[in-house]
Amino acid sequence: MPAIIQNDVLVYKGSNFFRQRLLLSTLSGRSVKIEEIRSTQDDPGLREYEVNLIRLLDKITNGTRVELSETGTSLYYQPGILIGGQVTHSCCPQRGIGYYLEVLLALGPFCKEPLNAVLQGVTHHDLDVSVDKVKAAALPILLKFILVDDGLELKVIRRGAPPLGGGEIVFKCPVRRHLRPLQWTKWGLVKRIRGVVYALRVSPTMANRVVDAAKGVMLNFLPDVYINTDQCRGSNAGKSPGFGVSLVAETNDKTFYCTEAKSVEAGSGDSTLPEDLGRECGMRLLDEIHRGGAVDSSFQWILALWMALGQKDVSECVVGPLSEYTIKFLQHLKEFFGVMFKLEVLREDEDSDEETVVSQKVKLTCVGIGYVNISKRTL
Repeated sequence: MPAIIQNDVLVYKGSNFFRQRLLLSTLSGRSVKIEEIRSTQDDPGLREYEVNLIRLLDKITNGTRVELSETGTSLYYQPGILIGGQVTHSCCPQRGIGYYLEVLLALGPFCKEPLNAVLQGVTHHDLDVSVDKVKAAALPILLKFILVDDGLELKVIRRGAPPLGGGEIVFKCPVRRHLRPLQWTKWGLVKRIRGVVYALRVSPTMANRVVDAAKGVMLNFLPDVYINTDQCRGSNAGKSPGFGVSLVAETNDKTFYCTEAKSVEAGSGDSTLPEDLGRECGMRLLDEIHRGGAVDSSFQWILALWMALGQKDVSECVVGPLSEYTIKFLQHLKEFFGVMFKLEVLREDEDSDEETVVSQKVKLTCVGIGYVNISKRTL
């Protein structure tokens, strides 16, 4: 439900889109109050991973104020100033590192000091994007806005599968005074497919079987396919067994589509065949390519954020069908920043081949608010 404004505080109800609201509150400087957090459930209030997220935001800001009711069902969040700098954070194993990494990626360019974050936990989780996907498909989007790759880096030190994790990554992000406007309406044709298969505390043959199955799907699509294997050993293999695959399709216009699949969690009683995993990830990638657009569907929301915060000029981008997460994020952008997007559904030419099924494309257009990072030190 939409926000209610009380004394310039945005008031929401329920736990949905919790991360979106705290992220935009931190960027906009507007306080939020979230009420009735799982108040009707047997275990009401904030979950451990949500409290963990608040702790991370507190580490990269100065002056953040948080008030939580005794039952944990009501939260008041008054954001401080983004400072960034050196941060080490142990992520809650209920969610993947990607849950926290996406927040740092969105906030990083607007910190006072360049962000140098070490995150520890589960690198590949069913509920969140993996660190491989962020590196392959999200970092290139930020480069479109900042142009210069002076210190933007995401390095996987150790991988960690659920439930115990044990992974570690290092994320470095430069700061910018403002983001440039963006026109991105073409994405080209896929020219090559790359991938990585990781195996943690399982037989190395698992990885090879996943590679063969994934290539079996991809080679029907184009010949330039290369999938690497990451046979993690010792402490680099995390604390729990598991294996998975991440596939990336790159177009000749520098658009990256990424999909992934992983084995079921250890101890769940189920088992995963490597061949099924490889085929599943390959089919998911074909579906993502079919959706098309200039960005991977998982990162439409972060593209919209950077478009909205750009300089006071028109930005436009064509994406595939909007995800539900992106639609809600656009509503939140309006509530926090007053930014409205023009959404235009692009129709195919009438003389096109009727037998070809084409995914619907959406053109996002907005005028940036001219968001300025006033904390960035200037020479």
